[in-house]
Amino acid sequence: MSVSYEERKKVIIDILNRQDRVRIPELINILGVSGETIRRDLDKMEKENLLKKVHGGAVREKRSFELPYDQKTLVNAEEKHAICKAAAELVEDGDIIMIGHGTTTAHMVHYLKDKKDVMIITPSIPILTMCLDGYFDGRVIFVGGELGREQKLTAGPIAERIIEELKVNKAFIAAGGISAKSGITDYDIYGANLSRKMMERADDVIVLADHSKFGKVTFAHIASLSEISILVTDKGLSNEWRKIMDSFEIKTIIG
Repeated sequence: MSVSYEERKKVIIDILNRQDRVRIPELINILGVSGETIRRDLDKMEKENLLKKVHGGAVREKRSFELPYDQKTLVNAEEKHAICKAAAELVEDGDIIMIGHGTTTAHMVHYLKDKKDVMIITPSIPILTMCLDGYFDGRVIFVGGELGREQKLTAGPIAERIIEELKVNKAFIAAGGISAKSGITDYDIYGANLSRKMMERADDVIVLADHSKFGKVTFAHIASLSEISILVTDKGLSNEWRKIMDSFEIKTIIG
């Protein structure tokens, strides 16, 4: 059975997020396609700013800007689902929760079907769409505000004002980067401010982040690590980072 370009692209992105560099013979072996096909794929992906071609293969593109939402869904997709499933287990019957924007938090609603009397508050358009599609049938408050088309969220002063009027049991937020010194950061100031407001209105703050976010600092500060209650991540988290989380007394859950 042939593998589509989009499927091959996802595999290549996942490999580069694990090991920074990949060689053409390795991709031929993994994907079962010709070297010519791989070279065409790498050409396309370089034009999409997903990687940089080098002799004999490709390396991960070092970027200080955020990928569009639809491209981010391809990155560490399996890990993100595992993280969302583990995070959903923290939700108790009767909870009022906020779920922030981003691809790491988006699929939490898939795992909340068995929870009773749960209310979700979110600025995430994909989460709203999933709720409308029947993945979650509890109460939902969609946070209005300025539309961020590329990252599929609402943000800005109106969204922040709505959040300020609410109080919840738990806030689940994503991160663009996690650093021991700089804490939790995001690529966008409006998204960072909204995540900050969510944290301020929650009894417990849970950060969802796959292993690729650790050691990375992005544009806008959200919070220091000392302000986090729980971290939910994947099996790729290094022992060094587990020790750092322990030093901040953050409970770490591996999805």
